[in-house]
Amino acid sequence: MPKTRDTHARIESQNRSLERGLDILKAFRPGSDLMGNSDIAERTGLARSTVSRLTQTLMNAGMLDYDRSARAYRLGAANLSLALGVRLGNPALQAATPLMRAASEKLHVNVGLATADGEDMVYLESIRYNRKVVLRTVLSGQRVPIDQTSLGRAYLAALPGHLREEFLAKVQSRGTARAKALEQHIRDGVRSVEDNGYCAASWQPEVVALAAPLILPDMPIYALNMSLATNEPFLEVVDSLKAPPS
Repeated sequence: MPKTRDTHARIESQNRSLERGLDILKAFRPGSDLMGNSDIAERTGLARSTVSRLTQTLMNAGMLDYDRSARAYRLGAANLSLALGVRLGNPALQAATPLMRAASEKLHVNVGLATADGEDMVYLESIRYNRKVVLRTVLSGQRVPIDQTSLGRAYLAALPGHLREEFLAKVQSRGTARAKALEQHIRDGVRSVEDNGYCAASWQPEVVALAAPLILPDMPIYALNMSLATNEPFLEVVDSLKAPPS
């Protein structure tokens, strides 16, 4: 039986509710781990009444916990089990992790694998090289901006041209001198991937990173990077990373 107009409208409304619920979950980031409905509404741009309704639903589903003393929400344990499912169920991650670890130990560099979500790259894995056993400063799930990083620019280089131009249009819409310079850096990075297979960037002080896209059948576009904390000149570090000693 064909769907009626009312049925179609109901399905569309359910889809929008799902999308908004996911937007709420994604609003919780490091540094924003405890938020009330007003905070979430400001972060997501959703109406406070919509947020109030959806946070209640998400809490009932175990996706959010409510802190009564703070009158605010934090992510629930159910999200952690989903993250574990990603780590254990992603074939690209399972295949890449031992190779990344070996490269990190041999070359004494950090190695990361990431994919895109919105305007960020999300680390699936990050192997941090250090001679001493220390806590990682970059963890699985951490986000970095697409536009400023070698990971993001490598990802953009692998996108179909029209999708890449859509992203660049968002950068251009900021209408600032910095945005114009950033757009040129992105285009230079894309051209470097096309010409050399990799691009380089230094978006954090004294950290240089090289990245290349990783395209696999029936999988999202990934980007793989190597980075090094150093105060040596940028181009010298790029040369050492692209042609490491055997």
